[in-house]
Amino acid sequence: MDNLELRKYPIGNYQEPVEISDQDLDQYIKTIKEFPNKIKYAVENWSDEQLDTQYREGGWKVRQLINHLADSSMNSYIRFKLALTEDSPTIKPYNEQQWAELQDSFSIDIKPAIQTLKGVHKRWVYELKSLTNKEFESTYFHPDQNKNINLRECLAFCAWHCEHHFAHIDNLKKENNW
Repeated sequence: MDNLELRKYPIGNYQEPVEISDQDLDQYIKTIKEFPNKIKYAVENWSDEQLDTQYREGGWKVRQLINHLADSSMNSYIRFKLALTEDSPTIKPYNEQQWAELQDSFSIDIKPAIQTLKGVHKRWVYELKSLTNKEFESTYFHPDQNKNINLRECLAFCAWHCEHHFAHIDNLKKENNW
């Protein structure tokens, strides 16, 4: 893996698990539960200048990344709820890059995004802990991927996504001795 690839994917590309055990689900839920505080503590004392630093050349600013995480978590939580209440609904993809260029991602203080992460993740974890194995097999249809995705698979990806972006922030922090 070259340096740019390593900076894009510091924990590696997402690899869909062949099998997802109940223990794996527990670990994914723990990741979702702990993520908002992990992000908050990583950046809570950063200046605007630090928050407006790209985590890699060609990448988003940290401020955009944190707002992206709030957007992504809201969308993921809604996808879970749709899959649990409808028969394999088709979800609405969104253009993450364009969302990250909107003013509420580009220039706003990060506190609302952190609050959103805390609230959404608290509700999401509460729901996740109540799901049966059968409910985890609920699916939604992702039109961009042209396939049904069950909630086990979705949760595995969401946990990876959290760790993936945390690594971007953590690596930037280490590189700059912040």
